[in-house]
Parts: sequence; structure tokens; C-alpha cells
Amino acid sequence: MLSALAYIVHMRLTSHESEVIRRLGLRHFGRAPRLFGSRLDESRCGGNIDLFIAADLPPGQAARRRIDLLADLWIELGERKIDIVLDNRWLATRASA
Repeated sequence: MLSALAYIVHMRLTSHESEVIRRLGLRHFGRAPRLFGSRLDESRCGGNIDLFIAADLPPGQAARRRIDLLADLWIELGERKIDIVLDNRWLATRASA
């Protein structure tokens, strides 16, 4: 299965940025984040990096991993605007039980 970031090299991220995002997403969540937002539009300039990750973790653990991922991204890519959106399915599966 190709990761969601496999094709991002053609978008408005460098190959280094896309590899860092993929590697750190796998480290913290066991899956590569998906890029969304203005970085998918090659005709636009600037903009923050918007990442989406589907997770299945208790809320406290998901929040901690999100913060750790953001910190590691800042360490490797430099401090910049990065939004990380989590779809935490753990909550939905517990609510319906």
C-alpha cells in the first residue's frame, strides 16, 4: 500500500519535508499522515502544512502523540505553522459499545 505522502513530492513540499513527515508520522502513530489544504494546490504560495491522521488511541495518548509529533516536526523542519487534525476512532468505538 502506498502511503498518502508518496505522491507529495509533486506538491508544494520538498522530498526532504515529505520524507520527514512520513517517517515521524509512522514513529508516533504507526501510519503516514495525509496532506490536505493549500499545499495540495501548486498554483498557490506559502501556507501552513495541514496534516490529517486517523488514530485509534485513548484521548490522552492521542493528544500526547500529536504534541510529540509537532515538536519533532519543528526540530527537523524548523518552526513553522503545522496543523495536525486527528480523527480519533477510539472515541467512536467506545461510545457505540
